Amino acid sequence: MTEFEKFLQTVAALRNPEHGCSWDKAQTHESLKRCCIEEAAEVVCGINILEKTGNYENLQEELGDLLMQVVMHAQIAAEEGYFTMDDVIRGINEKMIRRHPHVFGDAKYFSKEEWDRIKQEEKQGKEWMEDYLPDAFDESKELINAAVQRKQEKKAGSN
Repeated sequence: MTEFEKFLQTVAALRNPEHGCSWDKAQTHESLKRCCIEEAAEVVCGINILEKTGNYENLQEELGDLLMQVVMHAQIAAEEGYFTMDDVIRGINEKMIRRHPHVFGDAKYFSKEEWDRIKQEEKQGKEWMEDYLPDAFDESKELINAAVQRKQEKKAGSN
């Protein structure tokens, strides 16, 4: 069993209706938005630390925390009957192969125009989904600002 498979089992156990953790069992896609944004920002922080100091430990830890968010959302979606982690992985793998015919296919040269055409084909019939993006960016900014404020208050309280 791979470490990833063990981790999937760990997350499923955390959400087990009978024996799981009450906090993890209570989480929803909605309730985890803030955590997802904060963990993504902490990955950026880890990258900055690596770039400035050469220390990779924070980045490694924060990538794990961000992965926890991805796996939690997939676990919740599986419980709801929407999709599984395998579906998520299969989807991104197929997308990467499709978007890189110069690596995985016969194409010798791959232009920006070809990339744009493939992306446009993928989005066909789903164009309306991009209408939600500006609101998601605004919500993300609000969540980040709230997280910064909480961290500052926590830091001030410990002084």
